[in-house]
Amino acid sequence: MQLLKDRICRDGKVKEGNVLKVDSFLNHQIDVSLLCEIGKEFKRIFGDCGVTKILTVEASGIGIACVAAQFFNVPVLFAKKNQTKNISGDVYTRSVESFTHGRSYDIIVSREFLKPEDRVLIIDDFLARGSALLGLVGLVQDAGAQLVGAGIVIEKGFQEGGALVRARGVRVESLAVIESMDPRTGIVFR
Repeated sequence: MQLLKDRICRDGKVKEGNVLKVDSFLNHQIDVSLLCEIGKEFKRIFGDCGVTKILTVEASGIGIACVAAQFFNVPVLFAKKNQTKNISGDVYTRSVESFTHGRSYDIIVSREFLKPEDRVLIIDDFLARGSALLGLVGLVQDAGAQLVGAGIVIEKGFQEGGALVRARGVRVESLAVIESMDPRTGIVFR
């Protein structure tokens, strides 16, 4: 998606340690017009899959998933990173490791909202090492629901996550795949 790639090049900041900061438009301050174009593109890609629910993980994926859900006319379910009083009882849980935060945590979804009859599209902002995405895939499998695919805004193609998830038979469609990035030389897309 050229619009997204142009925005990453213009406003993204490459930091040491393979960190790409896109917080000025994607995952802290949000450019809603850009998200609308991203949502339309996910609808174009997955529109014939019979999606009944969009699943993401808190927090950065929620805004993207909500805007995309408008084009599918389906609800968004987000996996919480902490057990709360509102989610008690019967839940699906998976442990994931966060590349960005450098720690592991459990993601939790109430069984009330993820059912075997659901056709689930996962939406997330980044795919790097694949742990969060595999955790979401596991939640869908635990529910006995049908996973139609994963829509990723930015994939770090130089890290193993995309290949790892695709090797498990998951359809992954990324709007911008970064081949390499360096604070001095910038970003190279596939």
